[in-house]
Amino acid sequence: MSEASSGQWPSGYLGRSATAADTAAVHRLVSAYEHELHGRVTTGAERVTADLGLSGRESSGAAVLVLDRAGDAAAWGRVRGRRATVHVHPGHRGRGLGASLLAWTEARARELGGDRLAQTVADADLAATALLRSGGYAGLVTEWLLEMAMPVEPEVPEPPAGITVRAFRAGDEEAAYRLTEDAFDEWQQRRKSYAEWARHTVGRATFAPAASPVAFAGGRMVGAVLSLDPGAGGRPGAALVPGAPGGDEGYVERVAVRRDQRDRGIARLLLRQTFRAFYLRGKRSCTLWTHSDTGALPLYERLGMTVRRSSTVYVKALVAD
Repeated sequence: MSEASSGQWPSGYLGRSATAADTAAVHRLVSAYEHELHGRVTTGAERVTADLGLSGRESSGAAVLVLDRAGDAAAWGRVRGRRATVHVHPGHRGRGLGASLLAWTEARARELGGDRLAQTVADADLAATALLRSGGYAGLVTEWLLEMAMPVEPEVPEPPAGITVRAFRAGDEEAAYRLTEDAFDEWQQRRKSYAEWARHTVGRATFAPAASPVAFAGGRMVGAVLSLDPGAGGRPGAALVPGAPGGDEGYVERVAVRRDQRDRGIARLLLRQTFRAFYLRGKRSCTLWTHSDTGALPLYERLGMTVRRSSTVYVKALVAD
């Protein structure tokens, strides 16, 4: 399906395929949306680059950028597997773009062979919530953005018997990939390829190895926390990113413990290590996302984390046109 000629866009707008070359435009759009809704920007440009770094079958028309008459980005959408992402610039709300993008995501998902489609919407975005519900979507899970305030240096407990901990280092990538994907298989919709996983974790410029502790038992990796420092390119020599979202706080991208090693305090230990590492880098807070399917919220709350905001994952069964 050709976005430019589909006739789905409101008068005065034109859609075209989005690629990694559109990162800056999409990031400005998403930043405007987040600032309007939350009062701060939380998505970095490198996250947009990772989202647009498509490959294989999904690379053709899997993301769309909608432009106004001046050629400025007014909205965008992306379909990956059974998940869709949509943002409308606050200056272009109320003009039918949300409904048009919703129709586009469903049509694109069907073309990719999907039988259902899910989309995450901030609970504060009442208009988007109402649009999805009116379109037949139902709430599936709740997601929470949690915050750990760190006014003083966090204490780190001793490792459990037989467990050793060190910071992530080169050569740990494959083991961390297998560990985290095995853990996430319990609730994620599909297993990621290594290349896709790396784009969102260890391959990001802001990946912070020093704040990403890994745990071992008998020489085998059994736990990992993979973190990002949004205020800097996490590797030595990387330049600071002026005005980067969340530059004053650390961010945990993945937390995983091998199933047979759970309930031993390993996740608590690794997270405490992460919090302390970020504190020593000058951060006074650290955030992470979790959702209701993982059952991890009580763990994070026991660590002292609190909910900053919430979102809901909405899902709809798709039928063939």
